Amino acid sequence: MISTLPQISRPQRWDIPFGETMAEADVERLLTIKPFSTVDPTRFPATIPFRGILLNDTRVRSFAAGDIIVREGDYGNSAFFVLSGKIRVVLDSLPAEVLGRRESQKKGFFESLSQLWRRPAYPEVRHRAGAKDASGTESRAVKARVTEGSNVRIFLQDVPRVLAKNRTAQIEPGELFGEIAALGRSPRTATVIAEGAAELVEIRWQGLRELRKYAPEWKAHIDKLYRERSLGTHLRETPLLDNVSDADLLAVAEHTHFESFGDFDWNTSYRAVREASAQERLGKEPVIAREGDYPNGLVLIRSGFARLSRKYNHGERTMRYLGKGEVFGLAELLCNFKYDDPIGLQFSLRAIGYVDVLIIPAPIVEKFIAPRFSEGEIAKMREKIQREAHISVEHEAAATFDPEMIEFLVEERYVNGTATMLIDLDRCTRCDDCVRACAASHDNNPKFIRHGRVQNNIMVANACMHCVDPVCMIGCPTGAIHRDSIGGQVVINDLTCIGCATCANSCPYDNIQMVEIRDEQGQFIVDQATQTPILKATKCDLCVDQLGGPACVRACPHDALIRADMREVDQLSRWLNR
Repeated sequence: MISTLPQISRPQRWDIPFGETMAEADVERLLTIKPFSTVDPTRFPATIPFRGILLNDTRVRSFAAGDIIVREGDYGNSAFFVLSGKIRVVLDSLPAEVLGRRESQKKGFFESLSQLWRRPAYPEVRHRAGAKDASGTESRAVKARVTEGSNVRIFLQDVPRVLAKNRTAQIEPGELFGEIAALGRSPRTATVIAEGAAELVEIRWQGLRELRKYAPEWKAHIDKLYRERSLGTHLRETPLLDNVSDADLLAVAEHTHFESFGDFDWNTSYRAVREASAQERLGKEPVIAREGDYPNGLVLIRSGFARLSRKYNHGERTMRYLGKGEVFGLAELLCNFKYDDPIGLQFSLRAIGYVDVLIIPAPIVEKFIAPRFSEGEIAKMREKIQREAHISVEHEAAATFDPEMIEFLVEERYVNGTATMLIDLDRCTRCDDCVRACAASHDNNPKFIRHGRVQNNIMVANACMHCVDPVCMIGCPTGAIHRDSIGGQVVINDLTCIGCATCANSCPYDNIQMVEIRDEQGQFIVDQATQTPILKATKCDLCVDQLGGPACVRACPHDALIRADMREVDQLSRWLNR
């Protein structure tokens, strides 16, 4: 019997190449240029051939004088190799308006008060006249140009002045940059611009990962760059190494391994994974270290989140989660150094989404870290391990969270939030004062929806969580969505938002909305070319320009609402158990 069900071919990784105009001729050209010409294609599997990576995971891009190639603070998913031209790294931080970002300015008391009677009569009102910045003057420091089809590129108008006023360094042809941010999903640490006409190869992270995996010379080069540019900084930020001498830190860095676990593009499959059973979800999380194994190194979380779990019946129970800067396996390592009867790891560590880790081998831990702990401190660690071995998993998990609550927060990836909106439904009277306060602070446009998933009568509302790992930023063609400052609130520059919906589609929590904008008379503003409504992205900005902080929290009359940093486990636990 012939099936009448609709049939399609299974989607493949390279169905949509990185560069639409990339052709075989471009691949042949790259194969004549080092380091592409030194790669042994026989090392690559047949399913991921080297030529296929060049054809589908790279693109050759041309830049004109003043084009911003990468921008400090942006989250990128690609690295760049310079073929020709003059490229400059601006070592000083450039002002927000120069980079096309929204300037952060707090409203004064009377300006905040006037919001109550100056609100527009219609939602999402914009001025149709020339683009104005916060002070009411047209911004001319940065402009956008459309190139290569649908690509939008930000460029500086006065490159000589920018270069003259700031410290810069030149990147020569044959050099690679942006690889650390691409592989680690960390903010760009500097702005890079084209001083004149330039040609670069852009390599998206998937291709960069495969090159690092199958081409030893690429792995060695990328690892060397990381050791030179960032590893020392990451190790120095670790409290266990904060007083180590520069010479000893260099020795630690030379022996430290770095590994990545999970799917960098985790947000694209997140919605499907969240509907799977708990056992299926756990099975999709790569194991970094397994309970019972002998520890051979100290694990430092460099970026992302990891699940700490223990065996429970026929599965595992989540005890807590670890984030950037936290360590795993220290107590077990120190006890094994001190005592003759070795113990295994007390927990399993699994990647939630995507995690970068640094692994310091056990002998290096013994030489440089163990001496910092006294015999008494190590003895207490051993006693704690022995005591906890006889405590039930339920009891141990409940010491910080209700076991079901921590499972919920981890499974739904809410641990990603630095300002997650939690509403205690036992206290909430549905008065909507929080929504009205948000609207009053944003020109009659509430920036969140009092709706969301619920666990134990705690709702996680559909409001931007200002994530540690803000995947919404990746792919924004103009950088309109950005952090107010590195490590700060995620905001949108309405002037440079082109309404492409990349951020809204990337947000795994449905916390970004696309809205049709109006003029002062309430009429929709349409595109001159297509006569379709102009869309803009909108979301919670955490009241970044308000004197008192988030209006929603201040307005709640029943203390039912909190904007919680999910990294502050103790504070969150106190609020949940108050």
